[in-house]
Amino acid sequence: MPFIQEFKQFAMRGNVIDLAVGVIIGGAFGKIVNSLVEDVITPPLGLVIGGVDFSKLTIKLNNPLDAAPPVTINYGKFLQASFDFIIIAFALFLLIRAVNRFQKKAEEAPAPPPEIPADVKLLTEIRDLLKK
Repeated sequence: MPFIQEFKQFAMRGNVIDLAVGVIIGGAFGKIVNSLVEDVITPPLGLVIGGVDFSKLTIKLNNPLDAAPPVTINYGKFLQASFDFIIIAFALFLLIRAVNRFQKKAEEAPAPPPEIPADVKLLTEIRDLLKK
């Protein structure tokens, strides 16, 4: 029984739960970023570069067996994945840059002055009346 209790204590720690939530949110955010790249950024970029589809670029190697399908090196898929990575990294950079600017503006906003307790207000009023 102590093993199960120890595991339960480990699993219910805040760090483990926070990590699990982070992984789940990260996966969902990854889908959003992939959609942004594939559906929003890549089509205009493809129009600019003339509609080239890098993923279909291959090098066919000679196959000694005629019945087997040809062996190919799919370097186009690697190029496409590399371009996707660069676009995703740039989009995340812009997003993080915007978030950091927003946080910086929030930090620069002046904090409201602390409220003076009632007894201190009363003593200040008494002091001011005594001065008069």
